[in-house]
This record gives sequence, structure tokens and C-alpha cells, in this order.
Amino acid sequence: MKQLRPDLAIIANAITSGSRVLDIGCGDGALLEHLASHKNVDARGIEISREGVSAAVARGLSVIQGNADTDLADYPTASFDVVVLSQTLQATQRPDAVLREMLRIGKRVIVSFPNFGHWRARLSVAIHGRMPVTAAMPVEWYETANIHLCTIADFEALCGLRQYQIAKAIYLIGGQPSQRRFMANVLAEQGLFVLSALVSDS
Repeated sequence: MKQLRPDLAIIANAITSGSRVLDIGCGDGALLEHLASHKNVDARGIEISREGVSAAVARGLSVIQGNADTDLADYPTASFDVVVLSQTLQATQRPDAVLREMLRIGKRVIVSFPNFGHWRARLSVAIHGRMPVTAAMPVEWYETANIHLCTIADFEALCGLRQYQIAKAIYLIGGQPSQRRFMANVLAEQGLFVLSALVSDS
């Protein structure tokens, strides 16, 4: 089994053994396979690409083809202990609506995304006047699936506006996790957030 991507390793460590987990945009199922093997979770996944679904199913995983923007409404409220969205939020049509649905169907939500406020991204735009290509955003703007890039500060502001409770924030700086908020919006290549379920409006 391949070593997990740094953000996926952090996510795996944050999930309790025996949990019921839904991984949205699960790719080839690397995280789900790890969780099923090491933490005995009830692992389910949604992936938009046919290739990703095929690779995940070949691993023996319960993964269906689906779209985070349209298919989460089909899941019952509080049907999962943890809902994961890793490196996918920025590729959704309606990130805010996707987060709300995730918080409805999961007791906890774990989100990771590339930080467009990282100093390399800022430098590329400021000096070269071009969209950045970095380790966290590795392809040119015309090839990327990203349509809603944001900074760590943007995400935190959205959570404050919508009253999404941030239970934990982890910033990946040089591939290493840090919980220090100071300068994270400039220094971190990625942000990783654990959100608590929404309180019912009724």
C-alpha cells in the first residue's frame, strides 16, 4: 500500500476506529482503503471520474460515481460519523452549498484545500502577472479542475459568516502540519479543517 498524501495522513489520524465514513471526491480510494485496513471503518465513497471509481472498486471499496454538487441531497441527515472532502472543495460549482450538505449528513466534516494565499502564489501573480503553478496547484490554469480557489482566510471567513463551527484547523507548511494560526494564510500550502455538524434551524 502506498504512503498516504500528507493531508490524507492527517485526515486518517483524525478519524476514530469503527467510524462510518463518506469520502467525497475519493479518487482511487487510497484514503478509504487505508481507513478500512487500519481503522476498521465502514468506508463509502463518491467520485466523479469513471477512472477513479474503477480504481477504487478494484481495491474492493464501496464507491459510486457521483457529483458533490448534485448528489449529496440523496443522503439522510446524520447518516455518517465523518464526511471527508480532500482537495476537492475548489473544484465544486457551489462550495458553500456542498459544505452545508456535508454538515447535514455528517456529525463531523473534514475539508482540505490548496491555499491560494500562499506566498508562492502571491509572488507569481505579483511579479509575473500569471496564475501560479505550485506543489498544491500543480497544473496550468487552463488545465485545472479548480474553479473556486480560495485562501485560508477566505474559508475561515465563510465559516464565520455561515456559523460553521471550526473544531480544529491544521496548516500544512512545507508538507508538515502546524496548528499555529500566525501567518498561516501566507506560509501554508494547504489548509485542513475539522467542522462540527450544524445545529438544526428548527
